Parts: sequence; C-alpha cells; structure tokens
Amino acid sequence: MTLLKGFGTGLCLTALCVLAAPKAKADDFNRKSLVTFTAPVEVGGSGAQILPAGTYVFKVINEGVNNHIVQISNQDETHVYTLIIAMPNYRLKSTSKTVMTFSERPAGQPEALKAWFYPGRQWGEQFVYERSKAIQLASETNEAVLSTPAVITAAPVEVLTAVPVEAVTPKGETVEIAQVVEAPPAAEPAPVEVASLTQTASNLGLIGLAGMLLLGSGFLLSVFAKKSI
Repeated sequence: MTLLKGFGTGLCLTALCVLAAPKAKADDFNRKSLVTFTAPVEVGGSGAQILPAGTYVFKVINEGVNNHIVQISNQDETHVYTLIIAMPNYRLKSTSKTVMTFSERPAGQPEALKAWFYPGRQWGEQFVYERSKAIQLASETNEAVLSTPAVITAAPVEVLTAVPVEAVTPKGETVEIAQVVEAPPAAEPAPVEVASLTQTASNLGLIGLAGMLLLGSGFLLSVFAKKSI
C-alpha cells in the first residue's frame, strides 16, 4: 500500500515539474567592469578630474531616455570618484573584452577618456564633458566632443539624466550630436512565424493534457490504495 501511495504522490510531483517554468538567468544590467589604467587619465563628471594610474570600477547606475550615468569608484567600491554623463554610441562589431578609447592630447597631458564599450555589446558609452573642457578637448584633438552647457558639480543622478547634451567643435560652435555618436541601423520588423506559434500552442496543450492525466492517475491510485486497506 505504501508503494502505491508513494507512486501516486510521485506522479503528482512529476506533473508539477512538467508544468513548472525554469527561472531566467539575470543579465549583467549595470555592465560593471574592472579597469586598470597604467597612466593618469582625465575624466568628465563634476568638473574634469585626473584619475591616477590604478584600478577602478565602472558601471552604469542609471539609463535615462538619452543620458546614461556612469559611476567610477575605487576597486573596493567604498569610494565614488565621480558620476559621468554618457550617451549611447554604436559600433559595428562587439568585442570579447572591455574597450576604452581616449582622445589624444599634447605631450605631458593625461589622455582624456572618450568612450567605454562593454564586452559582447555593440552599444557603448560616449562620455560628456562640461562645455569649457569639451571645447578645450575639441581644439586639442581637432574633432567635435560631446558637452553639456549645464554646471553639473555635485548634481544628483535625477538631474544628470535630464541635462541637455550637445556637441561642440574646436571653435566652440554647437553641431549635431550625430557628428560624435553613431546611431544604430534601423531594425527591420521580425517576421511572424505562424508555424512556430502554432507549434508552441500545440506543445502547451499537450503539456497541460499530460499534467491532467498524471494528476488523475495519481488520484485513482490513491483511491485504489484506500479500498485495498
């Protein structure tokens, strides 16, 4: 009798296992990266500042409609050096490693951080500088640089996600942001696969039917076991 009862319970558990959905694996949504600089690097944020050679943690802490906020902290994440405004920038190929790009500067000056690309993604983060620093970098590199006219010193994250961003030339002229960051190609709508949808619905129906049959079998075996006592 115990064997029959156990068998009935096992059928019920089997049905529940068949119907249960697997848990989804969480994505690395903040793109946390450990980055080591072998020389001093200039970054934007609350006024431009120089990070000495060392190891830092980069991660996205907020993604607004246009502006993304990147936090730079020490390796233990016990001290935040700065928050930087960034804009999405597209590249044709993703890489298997973190990529940092820099603006070349005159000898004796630290390289200025330009963009950060996370492994496996075609979207990167193009960094924004306050206007005066952006014009200086633009004149040194002879290319447009992302800037903001806002004073962002000690500004909270909610403010940083909404500040205006533009691009400036070496002469301080405002130009289209598209001259600095590249938008992704327009995605074509994915075709609806009717056969696949039908197959999925059919599979769900079969799974449900199998579950009901197993539960029913377990119930009948349980009744049979009681009558046999």
